Amino acid sequence: MLYNTLHNRWLRIVAAVAGELIAASALNLFIVPLHLYTGGAMGVCQLIRTLLQTHMGLDFGPYDIAGILYFLVNIPILLIGYKDLGRGLVVKTIICTVSYSLFYSLIPIPSAPIVDDYLTACLLGGILTGVGSGIVLTCGCSSGGLDVIGLCLSKRGSGFTVGKFSLTFNVFLYTACLILFSPEVAIYSVIYNFFTSMVLDRMHQQNVNVMAMIFTHADEHILGQFIIDNLGRGVTYWNGTGAYTGKDVHVLCVSLSKYEIEELLHAVRSIDPQAFLTVQEGVRVYGNFRKKLE
Repeated sequence: MLYNTLHNRWLRIVAAVAGELIAASALNLFIVPLHLYTGGAMGVCQLIRTLLQTHMGLDFGPYDIAGILYFLVNIPILLIGYKDLGRGLVVKTIICTVSYSLFYSLIPIPSAPIVDDYLTACLLGGILTGVGSGIVLTCGCSSGGLDVIGLCLSKRGSGFTVGKFSLTFNVFLYTACLILFSPEVAIYSVIYNFFTSMVLDRMHQQNVNVMAMIFTHADEHILGQFIIDNLGRGVTYWNGTGAYTGKDVHVLCVSLSKYEIEELLHAVRSIDPQAFLTVQEGVRVYGNFRKKLE
């Protein structure tokens, strides 16, 4: 089911929109009622909304103007990221951005916090937001905002992941919150963003590098060529001997993203159902290793 979803274009878009719904719901139900601020571009939009309401006396009625501001902010960001992301990802980002802005504006904000305890609300909201945003990125889409900039930096080989870039940007955002509002608002907003970023980096499978070693008695050239042609990854193989059976075995080694593992597993099972495969997650890869966004 997961494999079919992640490798079907339309199912991926549906799953990404569902991820936006989860993220927007978590924000409106757990964070906004406590007058806390999310990070990134939406956090900036929330900050601007608050300043317009408190210092300029503007009344936007039952709607949250931050959702509209978020959509407008993404226009120049998408224009800047178009070269790195390509037309396909930009189109999907527009779909997700419109969905997120719409969900954020329409999901009712409780008059009283669902969870009174700030730390618990930050934990629940952060986990759910991270899961929702992670689903979006894993489906090869983007929520816009800092995700786009983070993906561009990641593709260019920068040491920044999407989550790490968000954390860095939010240092400045929450410093502004500390100056403008009470220390509690800034502190709990930071806690919420920390949980979100940690979960996001773990959910974003294209951002997790793995090393797979395959032990097979089948023709290693067939599997190696599949990896090169379909995954676009280099592969190294050599001959070994099974200590238990004393038979010759072919060993293949390939570095790829966690997102590509399911496709590799399907290929291994179809070519040699008896093959033995090990996967080491979270490896550091240097040199000529292409980052894939989709």
